[in-house]
Amino acid sequence: MGIHENPDKGRGHQDMQAALTKETRPLPQAIERLTDLAHNLWFSWNPDALKLFARIDASLWEQSGHNPVRLLHDLDDSQVETLGNDESFLTAYGKVISQFDSYMSESTWFQKKHADRSYVQIAYFSAEFGFHESLPIYSGGLGILAGDHCKSASDLGIPLVGVGLLYKKGYFTQKIDASGGQQAELFQYDFAKLPIQPVWKDNHPLIVSIDMPGRTISLQVWSVQVGRTTVYLLDADHAANNETDRELTAQLYGGNHDTRIAQEIVLGIGGVKALRAIGYYPNVYHINEGHAAFLTLERLKELLHLGLPFHAAIETIRSATVFTTHTPVPAGHDTFSIRTLEHYLGPLLQDLSRYKQQIVELGLDHHTGQFNMTHLAMHTAGLRNGVSKLHGQVSREMFREFHGNIDASEVPIDSITNGVHLDTWIAPEWKALLDRFLPGSWREEQANKHQWQAVDVIPDESIWKVHMQLKEKMIVFARRNLLEQRRRNGEPEARLEEIRHYLDPKALTIGFARRFATYKRANLIFNDVYRLKKLINDTERPVQFIFAGKAHPADQPGQELIREIYRVSQKKEFLGKIVILENYDMNMARYLVQGVDVWLNNPRRPLEASGTSGQKAALNGILNFSVLDGWWEEAYNGSNGWAIGSAAAADWNAQEKENTEAIYRILEQEIIPLYYNQGSLPHQWINRMKRSMESLSPVYNTHRMVQDYTELTYLPTADRARRFAQNGYDVATKVADYKRFISSNWYHVKITGIDDRSAKTSTQLPAVQDQQTTKEITADILFGPIWPLDTIVETVYYLENSGSWQQVIVPMDPTGELIDQTQKYTATIPSHLVHGPHFSVRVRPISSNFAHTFELPLVTSTLTWQ
Repeated sequence: MGIHENPDKGRGHQDMQAALTKETRPLPQAIERLTDLAHNLWFSWNPDALKLFARIDASLWEQSGHNPVRLLHDLDDSQVETLGNDESFLTAYGKVISQFDSYMSESTWFQKKHADRSYVQIAYFSAEFGFHESLPIYSGGLGILAGDHCKSASDLGIPLVGVGLLYKKGYFTQKIDASGGQQAELFQYDFAKLPIQPVWKDNHPLIVSIDMPGRTISLQVWSVQVGRTTVYLLDADHAANNETDRELTAQLYGGNHDTRIAQEIVLGIGGVKALRAIGYYPNVYHINEGHAAFLTLERLKELLHLGLPFHAAIETIRSATVFTTHTPVPAGHDTFSIRTLEHYLGPLLQDLSRYKQQIVELGLDHHTGQFNMTHLAMHTAGLRNGVSKLHGQVSREMFREFHGNIDASEVPIDSITNGVHLDTWIAPEWKALLDRFLPGSWREEQANKHQWQAVDVIPDESIWKVHMQLKEKMIVFARRNLLEQRRRNGEPEARLEEIRHYLDPKALTIGFARRFATYKRANLIFNDVYRLKKLINDTERPVQFIFAGKAHPADQPGQELIREIYRVSQKKEFLGKIVILENYDMNMARYLVQGVDVWLNNPRRPLEASGTSGQKAALNGILNFSVLDGWWEEAYNGSNGWAIGSAAAADWNAQEKENTEAIYRILEQEIIPLYYNQGSLPHQWINRMKRSMESLSPVYNTHRMVQDYTELTYLPTADRARRFAQNGYDVATKVADYKRFISSNWYHVKITGIDDRSAKTSTQLPAVQDQQTTKEITADILFGPIWPLDTIVETVYYLENSGSWQQVIVPMDPTGELIDQTQKYTATIPSHLVHGPHFSVRVRPISSNFAHTFELPLVTSTLTWQ
């Protein structure tokens, strides 16, 4: 039996939940299921569940960081007894439990649409998961996206489990000192007070082990329940490990290069071992960024131990692997020296010593001599994708050399644009309003554009009322944050008192909150302080800015950005009108993306792979004001927000100048006049809010995104993996043998002649002309030992279309007989094209078992220009 098949169909990961324990206090029978609710992060996107926990003890709820497990743990006995006898509470409790049970048992999108795909099993590996502030094992966008992915997988009923690491100290808590310096504080979390559970097997906590140089590391497996989706987390803080190894899963993105490679071995290799111990045998492995790519080496070891040849094992792995890259620049990919790799992977490489060089080659970057985790993922994944259309283009250019002499548009890296989990990020006030006007199924069918057209009929008064309620809540939250900051820094009473007057709810409020990396240019707005001063201090039409975000503790330039913004915020002319909040997390993010008026985003293009904070804002009627990068490049339509600059300026200095000018010009001439053009209501502004919600909400949500992943990657991959593993990996072996034969003999393939009877002498590329005039061309192809039907012969040319060149590919048909291993091919193309300067002929291998056109990147071509 292949390892892509579950050896015990009756014992899947859902049945394993019976083996999980919950370490919380016993509760009276009347409210005993609060424990179930607290241990399922479904509560985090259900407003009634959140209200229920807040109702238990509002002060404790806030102190706990909205963590219901800690809340229940910290209650005294009298409070518990009171809850069990409170009829009003019991009614609310019963309502929430009923909602929870209905959610967990109802039929889902996947069950309805793909009822015949019960064999699909997906494992989603990610270095971080951002589900909720109560489980702080995330740092930023990558983790939040992974969390939202799992939530939508749950809502849609996708058969997916997650695999990650359990960081006992999380990322870090940010505090800003009196000089604007970022202070990073670490806290060790008590796992008994987190919404996680140890996985048990044979009446013992489940422990898996991985081999490291000179020792074995024990990893405890924990589980977090995200609705219907289970995520398994690995924890190295185990008594059997030495003190250094116990710190391997202490902090997200902490430590040095040695820590990083060890963490990635724990995630990839340990993750696969954990799934095996649980009894889960996926037929789809989704590598979410290169951190998890070592999972392919553990699977390689399994297959080689089964007796598969190396090349057949690699094909088996590729057949079952999906890779998503999130990084638009080569410097952003994890790399390790070969010496470091050989040291930390020593036990595996020794076990597979016969294949050591081949394994190293899977991740070797021949330009740098480093082992590149993205290269490893690219070489071992059948399907790859970027996270926006623009990022897909950037990635195809970046990895073009993987695929020989082909046009970048044909490089087999697709794109699935990121989204956000609607129920997590849209304010309850908006949900209630939309429930009144949108069709009853709008949440379940949130990716249906027709549902959102009803936004247009919502009265402007209702929209503005909700928006202003949320804005005022956000300002109260911001003032509390600033007050705590100043109190802790020992500032005088007068400095505390003045915060009461900070941030005017009536003023146009612009938010900027994200990771403080230099390419995101948090300080771009300060390039023209004179114009900024005029905008902010205009008594008739004032503008105010709210900043928030963390810089990595090792990123000194990022921390300097925080200092700069803080210093500006303390100047008399900006006091209370520019503020920077501390400790940006999911809780703060909800207030900001629900409460500002405009969401500012000005990264250097094209360094933002996607970005999702603006998508969260759009769900709440907040208007985006962004550089045309990432998701906004494809989302902006001229009426649903504003674009900063153009897509043309590639030079950093030119881009900086153009973007600065555009920000001020658009603020002065468009945004500010539109916002303040209000009699009793700003109808034009509200109209743009409606256009934004109608056009963006149905597209940039994770329901649409996960449905895309399911239908474009998961289902094709599961089918391919099944087929490759059947009959003792027969198809995998045949594909591997086929690739070996073709690769060894491809040098025989030659284009020996082109007959272009209408050849002209022009060397200029043609513009679009009348396509009714055509001609026939022929090409003679020498194949040697390669069977012609294992190839396709194509004519390739370019036509100008709207100022850009569009590639056109025309298959050529064989004519006549194969003589002396040579076959003639013919095609019909526009008559004005000339071979050489205008069109070329190419030959490439094909197979019905290929996942994409250039899976085997071999091309013989007459191309003479690029």
